[in-house]
Amino acid sequence: MKLSDLNAPAFSEPWQAQLFALTVALNEAGHLPWTDWSQAFGARRVGGVEDASDYWLHWARTLADEVSRRDIAGAEEIAALALAWQRAAHATPHGQAVTLENDPTA
Repeated sequence: MKLSDLNAPAFSEPWQAQLFALTVALNEAGHLPWTDWSQAFGARRVGGVEDASDYWLHWARTLADEVSRRDIAGAEEIAALALAWQRAAHATPHGQAVTLENDPTA
């Protein structure tokens, strides 16, 4: 590790920080024990690419699986919300924050 790596931001995109915060919140609320999380995430990451560019994609998929498996939200709910965010992102003018209110079908 280089000294410059220590000064790099922890997250390269805001959604990564939000995903991390959601995972922490689920843990703190007692819905997702860290041992279970780390086992599930580790199992998914085994096939990851060497440069870790798929790290957050694996994180998101692991979280979706765990939330569904624990009946916090169903797979259909998660998929519907993901589509709503995608529609909102496509409908949001460049440079503005993406919010669910921007989903044209909401």
